[in-house]
Amino acid sequence: MSDISVMTEISVQKQPVSPAVERFILQWGDMGEAWGVNRSVSQIHALLYVAEKPMTAEDIAGVLAMARSNVSTSLRELLGWSLIKRVPVLGDRRDYYEAEADMLEMIRRIAVGRKARELDPALATLRECVAEAERDRSISPTAKARFKQMLDVMEGVDRSFAEVMRLPSPVLSRLIRMGGAVARLVAPARKKG
Repeated sequence: MSDISVMTEISVQKQPVSPAVERFILQWGDMGEAWGVNRSVSQIHALLYVAEKPMTAEDIAGVLAMARSNVSTSLRELLGWSLIKRVPVLGDRRDYYEAEADMLEMIRRIAVGRKARELDPALATLRECVAEAERDRSISPTAKARFKQMLDVMEGVDRSFAEVMRLPSPVLSRLIRMGGAVARLVAPARKKG
Protein backbone atom coordinates (compact mmCIF):
# COMPACT_ATOMS: atom_id res chain seq x y z
CA MET A 1 0.00 0.00 0.00
CA SER A 2 1.44 3.38 -0.92
CA ASP A 3 1.84 6.28 1.50
CA ILE A 4 -0.77 8.23 -0.46
CA SER A 5 -3.48 5.56 -0.07
CA VAL A 6 -2.70 5.18 3.63
CA MET A 7 -3.03 8.94 4.08
CA THR A 8 -6.28 8.97 2.13
CA GLU A 9 -7.75 6.20 4.29
CA ILE A 10 -6.79 7.94 7.51
CA SER A 11 -7.57 11.56 6.64
CA VAL A 12 -11.31 11.23 5.98
CA GLN A 13 -13.04 14.38 7.21
CA LYS A 14 -16.56 14.00 8.57
CA GLN A 15 -19.20 16.14 6.90
CA PRO A 16 -21.89 17.45 9.26
CA VAL A 17 -25.38 15.93 9.45
CA SER A 18 -28.33 16.96 11.59
CA PRO A 19 -28.49 15.54 15.14
CA ALA A 20 -31.63 13.53 14.32
CA VAL A 21 -30.02 11.95 11.24
CA GLU A 22 -26.84 11.20 13.20
CA ARG A 23 -28.87 9.55 16.00
CA PHE A 24 -30.77 7.49 13.44
CA ILE A 25 -27.56 6.34 11.73
CA LEU A 26 -25.95 5.41 15.05
CA GLN A 27 -29.06 3.55 16.27
CA TRP A 28 -29.45 1.68 12.96
CA GLY A 29 -25.78 0.68 13.28
CA ASP A 30 -26.35 -0.61 16.82
CA MET A 31 -29.47 -2.50 15.77
CA GLY A 32 -27.69 -4.05 12.80
CA GLU A 33 -24.82 -5.13 15.00
CA ALA A 34 -27.27 -6.78 17.43
CA TRP A 35 -28.61 -8.73 14.42
CA GLY A 36 -25.11 -9.82 13.43
CA VAL A 37 -24.65 -7.25 10.66
CA ASN A 38 -21.48 -5.19 10.52
CA ARG A 39 -22.04 -1.76 12.10
CA SER A 40 -20.57 0.06 9.08
CA VAL A 41 -22.92 -1.77 6.71
CA SER A 42 -25.92 -0.78 8.84
CA GLN A 43 -24.81 2.84 9.18
CA ILE A 44 -24.28 3.19 5.42
CA HIS A 45 -27.72 1.70 4.83
CA ALA A 46 -29.25 4.17 7.28
CA LEU A 47 -27.52 7.11 5.62
CA LEU A 48 -28.67 6.07 2.15
CA TYR A 49 -32.20 5.48 3.44
CA VAL A 50 -32.54 9.08 4.64
CA ALA A 51 -30.50 10.68 1.84
CA GLU A 52 -32.35 13.13 -0.39
CA LYS A 53 -30.46 11.99 -3.48
CA PRO A 54 -28.14 9.16 -4.53
CA MET A 55 -24.64 9.30 -3.03
CA THR A 56 -21.19 8.20 -4.18
CA ALA A 57 -18.89 6.09 -2.03
CA GLU A 58 -16.79 9.20 -1.50
CA ASP A 59 -19.84 11.14 -0.27
CA ILE A 60 -20.68 8.33 2.15
CA ALA A 61 -17.10 8.12 3.43
CA GLY A 62 -17.14 11.87 4.02
CA VAL A 63 -20.40 11.93 5.95
CA LEU A 64 -19.66 8.88 8.10
CA ALA A 65 -15.89 9.49 8.45
CA MET A 66 -15.20 5.94 7.23
CA ALA A 67 -12.34 4.62 5.20
CA ARG A 68 -13.19 4.41 1.50
CA SER A 69 -12.26 0.70 1.46
CA ASN A 70 -14.72 0.03 4.32
CA VAL A 71 -17.44 1.88 2.42
CA SER A 72 -16.76 -0.13 -0.76
CA THR A 73 -16.93 -3.45 1.09
CA SER A 74 -20.12 -2.40 2.88
CA LEU A 75 -21.75 -1.25 -0.35
CA ARG A 76 -21.06 -4.65 -1.95
CA GLU A 77 -22.76 -6.35 1.00
CA LEU A 78 -25.79 -4.05 0.79
CA LEU A 79 -26.01 -4.69 -2.97
CA GLY A 80 -25.93 -8.42 -2.21
CA TRP A 81 -28.92 -8.03 0.11
CA SER A 82 -30.68 -5.91 -2.59
CA LEU A 83 -31.17 -3.14 -0.02
CA ILE A 84 -29.47 -0.57 -2.23
CA LYS A 85 -28.93 -0.16 -5.95
CA ARG A 86 -26.52 1.62 -8.27
CA VAL A 87 -28.03 4.65 -9.95
CA PRO A 88 -26.54 6.20 -13.09
CA VAL A 89 -26.05 9.95 -13.10
CA LEU A 90 -25.82 11.66 -16.48
CA GLY A 91 -22.38 13.08 -17.14
CA ASP A 92 -20.71 11.36 -14.16
CA ARG A 93 -18.79 8.09 -14.43
CA ARG A 94 -18.79 7.43 -10.69
CA ASP A 95 -21.19 4.96 -9.12
CA TYR A 96 -24.05 6.48 -7.14
CA TYR A 97 -26.13 4.51 -4.67
CA GLU A 98 -29.61 4.80 -3.21
CA ALA A 99 -31.50 2.68 -0.72
CA GLU A 100 -34.82 0.97 -1.21
CA ALA A 101 -37.26 3.61 0.06
CA ASP A 102 -40.31 1.36 0.46
CA MET A 103 -40.10 0.24 4.09
CA LEU A 104 -42.20 -2.90 3.54
CA GLU A 105 -40.08 -3.95 0.57
CA MET A 106 -36.92 -3.32 2.61
CA ILE A 107 -38.23 -5.46 5.48
CA ARG A 108 -39.27 -8.15 3.00
CA ARG A 109 -35.76 -8.27 1.49
CA ILE A 110 -34.10 -8.40 4.91
CA ALA A 111 -36.45 -11.19 6.05
CA VAL A 112 -35.91 -13.24 2.88
CA GLY A 113 -32.13 -12.78 3.14
CA ARG A 114 -32.01 -13.76 6.80
CA LYS A 115 -34.22 -16.79 6.18
CA ALA A 116 -31.92 -17.96 3.38
CA ARG A 117 -28.80 -17.50 5.51
CA GLU A 118 -30.11 -18.74 8.85
CA LEU A 119 -33.38 -20.68 8.76
CA ASP A 120 -32.97 -22.64 5.52
CA PRO A 121 -29.67 -24.29 6.58
CA ALA A 122 -31.13 -25.12 10.01
CA LEU A 123 -34.22 -26.64 8.39
CA ALA A 124 -32.09 -28.71 5.99
CA THR A 125 -30.00 -30.01 8.90
CA LEU A 126 -33.11 -30.84 10.90
CA ARG A 127 -34.54 -32.82 7.96
CA GLU A 128 -31.28 -34.78 7.78
CA CYS A 129 -31.37 -35.42 11.54
CA VAL A 130 -34.94 -36.74 11.35
CA ALA A 131 -34.02 -39.05 8.47
CA GLU A 132 -30.87 -40.30 10.24
CA ALA A 133 -32.74 -40.78 13.52
CA GLU A 134 -35.32 -42.99 11.79
CA ARG A 135 -32.52 -45.31 10.64
CA ASP A 136 -30.54 -45.25 13.91
CA ARG A 137 -31.91 -47.66 16.52
CA SER A 138 -29.67 -46.18 19.23
CA ILE A 139 -31.67 -42.93 19.24
CA SER A 140 -34.48 -42.98 21.78
CA PRO A 141 -38.13 -42.72 20.71
CA THR A 142 -38.30 -39.46 22.73
CA ALA A 143 -35.46 -37.88 20.72
CA LYS A 144 -37.01 -39.07 17.45
CA ALA A 145 -40.40 -37.64 18.42
CA ARG A 146 -38.87 -34.30 19.40
CA PHE A 147 -36.89 -34.07 16.17
CA LYS A 148 -40.09 -34.75 14.23
CA GLN A 149 -42.12 -32.27 16.29
CA MET A 150 -39.50 -29.55 15.76
CA LEU A 151 -39.39 -30.31 12.04
CA ASP A 152 -43.18 -30.10 11.76
CA VAL A 153 -43.24 -26.71 13.50
CA MET A 154 -40.33 -25.32 11.49
CA GLU A 155 -41.82 -26.51 8.20
CA GLY A 156 -45.09 -24.82 9.19
CA VAL A 157 -43.21 -21.60 9.92
CA ASP A 158 -41.41 -21.96 6.58
CA ARG A 159 -44.70 -22.37 4.68
CA SER A 160 -46.33 -19.47 6.53
CA PHE A 161 -43.31 -17.26 5.89
CA ALA A 162 -43.46 -18.02 2.16
CA GLU A 163 -47.18 -17.19 2.08
CA VAL A 164 -46.70 -13.89 3.90
CA MET A 165 -43.77 -12.90 1.66
CA ARG A 166 -45.94 -13.46 -1.43
CA LEU A 167 -48.59 -11.02 -0.19
CA PRO A 168 -48.77 -7.77 -2.17
CA SER A 169 -47.43 -4.81 -0.18
CA PRO A 170 -50.87 -3.19 0.37
CA VAL A 171 -52.20 -6.45 1.84
CA LEU A 172 -49.13 -6.92 4.00
CA SER A 173 -49.43 -3.35 5.21
CA ARG A 174 -53.08 -3.89 6.23
CA LEU A 175 -52.13 -7.14 7.98
CA ILE A 176 -49.44 -5.35 9.99
CA ARG A 177 -51.83 -2.54 10.94
CA MET A 178 -54.34 -5.12 12.17
CA GLY A 179 -51.80 -6.31 14.74
CA GLY A 180 -53.43 -8.26 17.55
CA ALA A 181 -56.78 -8.34 15.77
CA VAL A 182 -55.50 -11.24 13.65
CA ALA A 183 -54.56 -13.21 16.77
CA ARG A 184 -57.94 -12.47 18.37
CA LEU A 185 -59.67 -13.62 15.19
CA VAL A 186 -58.09 -17.08 15.25
CA ALA A 187 -57.70 -17.55 19.03
CA PRO A 188 -60.39 -19.39 20.96
CA ALA A 189 -62.74 -17.14 22.89
CA ARG A 190 -61.74 -16.70 26.51
CA LYS A 191 -64.31 -17.15 29.20
CA LYS A 192 -64.78 -14.17 31.46
CA GLY A 193 -64.28 -15.22 34.97
